[in-house]
Amino acid sequence: MRIVPRHIFSVMGLLLLGGSLRAQVFTPEAFIQQVKQFHPVAKQAGIQVLKANADVQSARGGFDPAFTYEGSNKTFDGKNYYFYNNPELKIPTALGGLDIKTGLESNGGTYLNSEASGGKTSYLGVEMPLGKGLIIDKRRATLQQAKIFQSQSQQEQLKMVNDLLFTAYNAYWQWAGAYQLYTIYDRYYNISSERLRLVKLAYQAGDRSAIDTVEALTQVESFAAMRSDASQRINNAGLELSNYLWQENDSAYLLPKNYMPDTLQFVRSFQEQGLNDLLGRSVNENPGLKSYEFKLNSLEVEKKLKFQSILPTVNLKANLLNKGYNVIKGVDGAFFENNYKWGLDVKVPLFLREGRGDYNKAKLKIQETNLEFNAKKWETENKIRNYYNEANLLQQQISNVQAAYNGYNALFRAENLKFQNGESTLFLVNARENKLIETAEKLVNLRIKYFKAKYATEWAAGLLR
Repeated sequence: MRIVPRHIFSVMGLLLLGGSLRAQVFTPEAFIQQVKQFHPVAKQAGIQVLKANADVQSARGGFDPAFTYEGSNKTFDGKNYYFYNNPELKIPTALGGLDIKTGLESNGGTYLNSEASGGKTSYLGVEMPLGKGLIIDKRRATLQQAKIFQSQSQQEQLKMVNDLLFTAYNAYWQWAGAYQLYTIYDRYYNISSERLRLVKLAYQAGDRSAIDTVEALTQVESFAAMRSDASQRINNAGLELSNYLWQENDSAYLLPKNYMPDTLQFVRSFQEQGLNDLLGRSVNENPGLKSYEFKLNSLEVEKKLKFQSILPTVNLKANLLNKGYNVIKGVDGAFFENNYKWGLDVKVPLFLREGRGDYNKAKLKIQETNLEFNAKKWETENKIRNYYNEANLLQQQISNVQAAYNGYNALFRAENLKFQNGESTLFLVNARENKLIETAEKLVNLRIKYFKAKYATEWAAGLLR
């Protein structure tokens, strides 16, 4: 009996499933590329990065220059009691919490506050912390953490894509396995149908007994039932695969009936990376582990900020003054002799309990996160080892079962030839055939498990991109 090439049966099975549509191979590479481009989760992962960029932009707002204006005027019983006009420009800087201020004043009136300078004056000055807030303050800490979260969001994006591609690969190879099983059942359904036809002709010629036709028919019906069940499995697997099929306009679509998996890739084995290489790459590239590094960096910033609460509050304010609206133009170089205003604010909590408590909590958060990171790292390494060993074991099993399949196939062909020559019985032919199909089923299921274990290894290492 001539054995038809496997890919021919794949196309034949597709034609039976999808009518007269022209078969189109849907490779895993094309499928995954489509998932990465159009799947909503992949797009959501990109939005996380954009949101982090917006947070950085928002944090930079703490250093935006600000223009303020204060004005007040009182007139009563025909008297101008006072008027104040004070526009001011304040420019925050990242240098030691220094703020630069410049402004104009126009004050006057009968009852003007004695502290206010009458007439038109201008000033240029600074505000600067000398204790708490000198090294770092809330706005600088917010900007530093926003930048850290920006980098962390890129790792979160990779993690979301890593998880998405793992489930997508599983769906593809489940579909490919269901398709391969259908192809096997369809092939032997056709073989057994042809054998039934020949047995009927032999029975009519008196060369076979009636019971042979019953046995041949039973074999055909058995394969018909298995093929029908496999057809339903393909439909279910195709619907599962359709969960990952999206178009550029954010609309989903069902897997086309004429699509078939890449059956040539289904039967191949991958060149596995060494375990040590996988573990090393996981340490450097696993987004789940890299996120902990950024989280720890953010907690370090928080710890520095909380330490400032232990320091005394000492704020220096100093302004250069001048008459008129040109503070830069000195009055006989008298700026530092009598044209200035300065002040000092000092606050020292006596027990520092609030500051010390917040600082201790910040240190404990770092310790807690380090413990969590170490546990996660060890758990990840063991996952990689587990899936890696499983993939290698499955490769060995596939090799063994493939050898068994080749042996059973040779026995079946020999028994079938003997049957055609009248030297064997239909019972033995069916027994050989059933054992061959049982081994083929096991081979397909092992290959599905192998693909899942292979991609699970890369998923655990965080390498699916």
